[in-house]
Amino acid sequence: MRARQTALAALVLCAGQALGQTITDGPVATNSPPPAIENEARKWSFSATAMGYLIPDSRDYVQPTITADRGWLHLEARYNYENLDTGSAWLGYNFSGGKKLAWEVTPMLGGVFGKTTGIAPGYSGSLSWWKLQLYSESEYVLDTGNSSVNFLYNWSELSLAPAEWLRFGLVTQRTRAYHTDRDIQRGLLVGLSYKKLSITAYVFNPDESRPTLVLAAGLQF
Repeated sequence: MRARQTALAALVLCAGQALGQTITDGPVATNSPPPAIENEARKWSFSATAMGYLIPDSRDYVQPTITADRGWLHLEARYNYENLDTGSAWLGYNFSGGKKLAWEVTPMLGGVFGKTTGIAPGYSGSLSWWKLQLYSESEYVLDTGNSSVNFLYNWSELSLAPAEWLRFGLVTQRTRAYHTDRDIQRGLLVGLSYKKLSITAYVFNPDESRPTLVLAAGLQF
């Protein structure tokens, strides 16, 4: 009887040690994101866009924009956007979410310098569903030299992409970079894309005899 009890005790002790080793040696669960997702969030992404404006009875010009993003951080530089011969630099915070109805929004704060000087709160954002996308960017320039010329700028697009390389739709613009009789200009757009390159043509005020034409080329890298 005593031998049986001794053998049983030894068996229980061995099983406990084996169980303890299994639990101790196994992987420890954590809330850390997978390495692939974490590395992706640390990567920089860049874009460069140049928009050529052909304006009837006014100065034609090119409006370049450069952006840099890493995780939540958004950096941006523009020229000839708020006014001709004027630059702006921006700092923003990226938010995004959704699956079928995907959204992105970046609130920003910018400094404006050149022919126009001031500070500007603004945003850029998009809402995508199926093959439709609504994109909008806006800023309110607080002119430090003359508060009476504070102005709200806006660019908005609603487009349909029947194929990955093609989109078309509507566009509106409110700007003081050049003079126009219309407070809000309305127009049409058609865009083509190949890999990381995109080209989009805009026609503002198509009902006029001489509409404003804008040709944009963009590159992501």
